[in-house]
Amino acid sequence: MTRRFINELGENEALDQVFRVQSKRLRSNRNGNLYLQMDLADRTGTVNAMLWNANQQLHGSFESGDYLQVKGKTQFFNGSMQIIVSELESVDAGTIDTADYFPLTSQKVDELLEKLRQILSGLSNPSLRQLAETYLLDAQLVEKIQRAPAAMKNHHAYHGGLLEHIVSLLELVTRVAPHYDELDQDLLLMGAFLHDLAKVDELVYDTELGYSDEGELVGHLVMGVVTLDEKARQAAEQSGEPFPPALLLRLKHMIVSHHGRLEYGSPKVPMTPEAIALHFLDDLDAKLQAFRQATAMDAGNNPSWTNYVPALGRKLYRAGTAGSGDEEAAQ
Repeated sequence: MTRRFINELGENEALDQVFRVQSKRLRSNRNGNLYLQMDLADRTGTVNAMLWNANQQLHGSFESGDYLQVKGKTQFFNGSMQIIVSELESVDAGTIDTADYFPLTSQKVDELLEKLRQILSGLSNPSLRQLAETYLLDAQLVEKIQRAPAAMKNHHAYHGGLLEHIVSLLELVTRVAPHYDELDQDLLLMGAFLHDLAKVDELVYDTELGYSDEGELVGHLVMGVVTLDEKARQAAEQSGEPFPPALLLRLKHMIVSHHGRLEYGSPKVPMTPEAIALHFLDDLDAKLQAFRQATAMDAGNNPSWTNYVPALGRKLYRAGTAGSGDEEAAQ
């Protein structure tokens, strides 16, 4: 049977192929019968999978991060693709081409990291350039940046996703900031670098994705400000010059306000030009990546439209697909 990646799956397809286990949960229904719920992954995304009539022994026979040979059938449930599993069997990771199971290759991560260093080393403000260098001299932090996701599920929710999101945002800033005289491009670049950086410790991602204890109890906004204070002190020691207090305050404001609204978890709304720009550029990058992911999935019988996308609160239209009329209009 030819392999089908997750973004190619349609309704009522029989499957017999390997997936990576992103997470697993053993649950019971209202009658007390156990079932296994899993998130299975490949390089194109994740899909929910259910195995009925499970038991503790089966649940304990594999771990998150393992590879499974999965037999089953696809279906749509509540607007999302799902696999009903009939059989599963562990697969030796040594036989797997990991490029099929992770969105970013090691080469792509290396390229993104080099781009990050290149942009930040070009900062003209000496205090901000020294601060950026202080972060990037932290080898443990840099190693985490290369592996961390940007989110649990809504956007860039995969290893290396945080780095991809940050670099995309930095490149957006270099294009947008010159258009607005009121924006300090160096400050906005540094805010874009720092805004989600504490997710390297807010989230856990060695096997399945989840939240650390500190992530659950404190969160990346507060964690980011605490780390910024520490790195600003280190930067001052290395340069022999105190870090400008007003600059530090504006960076902190960008971190704590970048969600944009109080109900979205920001303790403050954006109140400086750079904070306003950061919020909207961050939201743009996240939403368009969620759009790319959703429209890449096979919608089954209606190729012009996706199923309902919870992260965006709507269905999405695939421009240029068969049946959309765009091809005729272009002729």
